[in-house]
Amino acid sequence: MATSSLLLVLALQLSGALAHNNGLALTPQMGWNTYSHFGCDFSEDVIMSVAQSFIANGLPDYGYEYILLDDCWQAPARNETTGAPVADPTKFPNGLASLADQIHSLGLKFGIYSDAGKYTCGGRFASLGYETIDAQTYAEWGMDYLKYDNCYNEGQAGTPKLSYDRHANMSNALNATGRPILYSMCNWGEDGPWNFAPTIANSWRISGDIYDNYDRFDERCPCTSMLDCKLPGYQCAMTRIIDFVAPLSQKAGPNHWNDLDILQVGNGGMTYDEYVTHFSMWALLKSPLILGNDVTSMTNETLSIITNDAIIAVNQDANGSPVERRWNTPISSGGTLSLWSGSLVNNTFVAALMNTSPDTQTVGVNFTDVFIDQGASYQAGTYEIYDLWQKDDAGAWGASVGTYTGSIPNVQIGAHQVKVWKAVPTSSDSASRRDLSEL
Repeated sequence: MATSSLLLVLALQLSGALAHNNGLALTPQMGWNTYSHFGCDFSEDVIMSVAQSFIANGLPDYGYEYILLDDCWQAPARNETTGAPVADPTKFPNGLASLADQIHSLGLKFGIYSDAGKYTCGGRFASLGYETIDAQTYAEWGMDYLKYDNCYNEGQAGTPKLSYDRHANMSNALNATGRPILYSMCNWGEDGPWNFAPTIANSWRISGDIYDNYDRFDERCPCTSMLDCKLPGYQCAMTRIIDFVAPLSQKAGPNHWNDLDILQVGNGGMTYDEYVTHFSMWALLKSPLILGNDVTSMTNETLSIITNDAIIAVNQDANGSPVERRWNTPISSGGTLSLWSGSLVNNTFVAALMNTSPDTQTVGVNFTDVFIDQGASYQAGTYEIYDLWQKDDAGAWGASVGTYTGSIPNVQIGAHQVKVWKAVPTSSDSASRRDLSEL
């Protein structure tokens, strides 16, 4: 017993600054979370129904693999003898280890939630001071993922070092278990996790909680920028989170991602075009793609958005480079028109035009802006352009819309729409029609 305790202490000490280096999230993680649709109203039967719907809808074929419990899985108290966490026996009569086995038998992965505070956001027991026993228990249960929230943190925040230390304790404990467990920090952008979290976490939330709305301002999400935000809050509309992350793309990459929060596609608060924008921009900004809708009862429209394999391929591109905003022009009737672009593997590129105004806009997309990082030769180049929200004659996402030099002229984009293009240099072998693995 003493030997095993000593080994655990040594492992915690050695994991240190490389605690994030668990071989996970080389591309942004994809899955589903209970919070947005079910809140606290879920059980073993609900989770298995979701997992079975994953299989029935073919979602693993598109990369979705994690089934994630959020808050409210806990029993009223920890084990009185050991201090170990205990699952709610009413919701999970067979225990979480048994449920993990069932989920794994479907070829999926299973994740859990806790909080770097005294209580979770829902008032359950949390993990501050219990990192080692909690991480060990999660590993014993067969967990593959931990979402780690930030409520009731006992004042251990306010500087990057305070937040780093508190979250590194769990990172080290997870790595010391020997089980690969993806570590998803959810501290809402407090203390600038994009600066301190890349060495301890696979992803980190960058803002207050999203809600299912396109652009409404809410005082409970008061900040105009996350760079010096003192109260991240919640009820943050989707396009506000896009504005928040715009300067932070430079901080993300393989194994360490900006998390824009749970996808709301299919929850009913936005239009089709707005959900297309939501899914597209989360994908291009390399956020984890964590579904938050009821996947057991989806419309064909919702399914078509979340299974656009051309957009997903951009998110999962091995280059790991989020798009950057090149310009953002205010529109007199409200909203903005913005251009985003970035690099993909094999000398190919992605660009997006986003219109948050209430009116249709017409604009030329100049390659001097799209290829600002690549230089003059790329800006003067000729490209085959593929529209990733158009289907080709074979029914595949990513129809060619022509060959262009210097610009894509006279692009018309409707209110609250997005255009997403892949650009392939005509001089490259990849200019020929691609299969899905190249999209």
